[in-house]
Amino acid sequence: MKFSIHQQAATDYTGDCLILPVYRLQTDDSDSANQQSALFQQLDQASNGTLGRLLHSGDISSKTGQTTWLYSLAGMQQKLLLVGCGKPADFTAVVFRRICLAAATALRESHSTQALCALTDSAHLSASADWQLRIAALEFSHANYHYTHTKKPADDAAPAITAVAFASLADSAQLDQALAIGYGVDVARNLGDLPPNICHPLFLAEHARQLADDCSAVEVEVLDVEAMQALHMNALLAVGVGSHVPPRLIALHYRGAAAEAQPYVLVGKGITFDTGGISIKPGANMEQMKYDMCGAATVLGAFFAAVKLQLPLNISCVVAAAENMPDGRAYRPGDVITSMSGKTIEVLNTDAEGRMVLCDALTWSQRLQPAAIVDVATLTGACVVALGHHASAVMSKHDDLVTELLAAGQSSLDRCWQLPLWDEYQKQLDTKFADMKNVGGMPAGSITAGCFLSRFTEGQRWAHLDIAGAAWEWGKNDGATGRPVRLLTQWLMDRAAS
Repeated sequence: MKFSIHQQAATDYTGDCLILPVYRLQTDDSDSANQQSALFQQLDQASNGTLGRLLHSGDISSKTGQTTWLYSLAGMQQKLLLVGCGKPADFTAVVFRRICLAAATALRESHSTQALCALTDSAHLSASADWQLRIAALEFSHANYHYTHTKKPADDAAPAITAVAFASLADSAQLDQALAIGYGVDVARNLGDLPPNICHPLFLAEHARQLADDCSAVEVEVLDVEAMQALHMNALLAVGVGSHVPPRLIALHYRGAAAEAQPYVLVGKGITFDTGGISIKPGANMEQMKYDMCGAATVLGAFFAAVKLQLPLNISCVVAAAENMPDGRAYRPGDVITSMSGKTIEVLNTDAEGRMVLCDALTWSQRLQPAAIVDVATLTGACVVALGHHASAVMSKHDDLVTELLAAGQSSLDRCWQLPLWDEYQKQLDTKFADMKNVGGMPAGSITAGCFLSRFTEGQRWAHLDIAGAAWEWGKNDGATGRPVRLLTQWLMDRAAS
C-alpha cells in the first residue's frame, strides 16, 4: 500500500473514494450541515444540500464509528464514505483512532482500492497534525492486513487497498514512519496467526533469518540445543525437552550507532504452542495457545520496524523459542532446575513455562551489556483478569523506564499500565527446596511472575511487559493484534530522539 499527502483541493482527487468525517452537534440545530468540516460544506453545496438533508433525516449516521456509503452524489465522481465522529466535545485521541480504523475497515471490505482520507487535521482534536497523520495511516495499514498463509482469498473477495492519500498539512515523514511500524505490526500478526504445526521453534529461527536477509545492518545468531547445554540454559531446555521439535535461542543484532554504544535489548517469549506440559491445560480454547509466542512475534516486529526506520541505535532482539509438550521426557512438577544464572528453581507447575524460558534468555542477554532490557510475554492469565484486553501490564523497579514506556504507550495509543513490583511479593516465591519456586500461588499472579523474572535481572535497567490480554482477544477467533509493536517502536524512536 502506498501513502501520500494530497495538497490540492479534495474535489480534484481522481481516485475511487473520498472519506470525510461527520460530527454530531446539537440535536435541535437545524443548520448542522454548516457546522461540519469545510469539505462537507463544500460538497453539500455542490450537491444542492443533499448531504445536509441526509444528515438531518438520519440516513447519514454521525454515531461514533458508524460508516455510510453514498454513490453518484451530484457534483462528485467518486464514492463518498462518511464516518460518524460523535460530538466534537467528546472527540478524543482514542475516538480519532477508532473512526480511522472504522473508515479503513469499511474501505478494505469494499471494492475500492484507492481513497482520499480527509479525517486528519481535525480542529476538534488537540493532537498535532503530524500525530493525526501517523495514527490514521497506521489504522489503514492495520485494516489492510489479511491472513492468507493457509487460506487463500475467495475469487470474489474484496481487493487490498493499494493507495491512500491524506488531505493534510502534516510532515510526510510521518507516512514513512507509519509504513515501517505497520510492517512490524504485520510481521507480528502473521507470526501469531500461523498454526503451530508450521510456526515452531525451527520455523521461527529460519523466519528470523529470512527477515534479516534484506537488512545488511542485521546479524543473526541461533543457539541450538548443544550450544544451550554448553551454557547451562537448563530452564529453557527443560521446557522444550518434551517436544520432538527442539528449542532455539534466536538473537538478532542491529547496528545503527557507534560500536561502543550500549544496545537496547528486546526479549520475547516464544512458546510456539503451550499444552501446559504435564500440568496440562483444559481442552477448551487450547487452540489459542498458538498465540503464546506473541511476545516473540512482537519483539521481532518492533525490531524490524526500527531497522526500517534506520534508528541511530544499537538494538538486539532475543527470542526464547520452545514448544511445551507432555511426553516421557517432559519436565515435571517437583523437579528442581538449575538455570543459566546458577539459581535453582523448584517447578510446581509446568504451565508456568514462560518465565522458565525467559529467565535464561534474560541471563544470556546481559552479555550484551544493554542500556536497557524489556522482556515481552503472554505470561499470565491473571493479567487479563486485571486489565482485560485494553492494556499491557508493565513492571519494573526502574520508575524512569516505566515512565518512558507509559509515555510511548500513550503516544502510540498502544497503552500499558504499571503494576507494583514490591519486595513484599517476593516471599510468595520462597521454598525450602530451591532458590525459588516457579509460581507464587493465586494472589497477585502477574506480579509474582514479574518478581520471578526480576531475580534474573539484578543490576540491569529492566522492565517486563505482560501482554496476555493485548496480543489477542481470548475466546474470539479474530487473530493476533500485533500489540505492543507500536508501543515498543515508539519507545525506541523516543530513545533515538533523546
